[in-house]
Amino acid sequence: MRFSIRFMRAPAALLALGLAACAGRQEGVLLPTHQRAPGTSVVNMLVATTRAPDLKDPGEMFSGERGAGLSFAAMTVSIPPDAYRTVGEVQWPESAPPDPMRAFTTVDAEILNLPAAIADLNKRLAQTPKRQVLLFVHGYNTRFADAVYRFAQIVHDSDAPVAPVLFTWPSRGKLLQYGYDHESANYSRDALENVLQALARDRNVGEISILAHSMGNWVTLEALRQMAIRNRGLPDKIKNVMLASPDVDFDVFKRQIATMDARPSIFTIFVSRDDEALAVSRRVWGDKPRVGAVNPNAEPYRDVFAHDRLLVVDLTDVASGGEDKLGHSKFAEAPGVVRAIGARLATGQSLSEGGAGVGDKLGMVAAGAASTVGVAAGAAVAAPFAIVDPRTRENFADRLQAVGEQAGETLQSGANVAQP
Repeated sequence: MRFSIRFMRAPAALLALGLAACAGRQEGVLLPTHQRAPGTSVVNMLVATTRAPDLKDPGEMFSGERGAGLSFAAMTVSIPPDAYRTVGEVQWPESAPPDPMRAFTTVDAEILNLPAAIADLNKRLAQTPKRQVLLFVHGYNTRFADAVYRFAQIVHDSDAPVAPVLFTWPSRGKLLQYGYDHESANYSRDALENVLQALARDRNVGEISILAHSMGNWVTLEALRQMAIRNRGLPDKIKNVMLASPDVDFDVFKRQIATMDARPSIFTIFVSRDDEALAVSRRVWGDKPRVGAVNPNAEPYRDVFAHDRLLVVDLTDVASGGEDKLGHSKFAEAPGVVRAIGARLATGQSLSEGGAGVGDKLGMVAAGAASTVGVAAGAAVAAPFAIVDPRTRENFADRLQAVGEQAGETLQSGANVAQP
């Protein structure tokens, strides 16, 4: 019985984390204000998405369900003055109407057809040095609004001279939908390849840079692999592929990179051995190393990175932002890192590994629970991701309580069977 008591403590701790994470998210943040306050900055982006439109709530625009094809939108996001925010933060509105001096707000939001999307992008490229596109692919557990605001923060804080393009795939933005999200990434790889092919063919596009995070690296690498096979190599316009915290099996990654044969490499990989989210993901995938959490100086990783001439930026000792307790979003939340990305895009200079300092860590309670009791794996795996973006949580408490009850029943049944 000591075993079941120890197990039940884990859901209780995870429940507390989930409840804390659920507080404070304002819904409907994408309703446009059509106003820009003095002193604020704006980020204009084009969106390409495989999500289904959200016909019930215009303040959400797109749901986490899978759409029949590609949809497009133009978004303008207002960001508070630098004096009222910290680099790396996404400041969510706490009430409606939002205060643009203290929170991100949506100035304009418009659904576009394909010709209008092309015209919108070309207009922005004409005003962009090197006519450079930065395409961002988000990770697991990300709603549409989360992806829009996070990308706006990255573009603003990096001060990158780019035309931003967000590719957002159908993540439900819920903790216990890891499997659905992964299959949605697979569902979207052809669409992402089509977007990249179109950008490569567009005479108005001078350069293409790609930034992918977490599970978004899977769909990105699959799309690039398909593209390389189809075109017998990657287009010359693709100058940078930045893979942040890749939630990708290292063995699979070796095959993907080998297929592309992109040497001298255009790839930069951000790794961190204190990435607690990827440590949990490793448990999910049969204890196979995730690319974003390996030690780049240890074998066999060092040999693979050297052979394929991959630039690896080790962020293990870099302190992350206030919300990133798991060390999973350092690329966006650590001020030195996001600024280094902007410098690379602006000048092509090498990325700095940033300053010293170890960020806060979260104990691996969930990984222990997942590896010990299979019935609770869904909740135990999902819970650590709750800290990565606390405002995307929904119904976690109820689901986790149900898992705890189910686990208790399962353990009791096992005890009964074991009795002579």
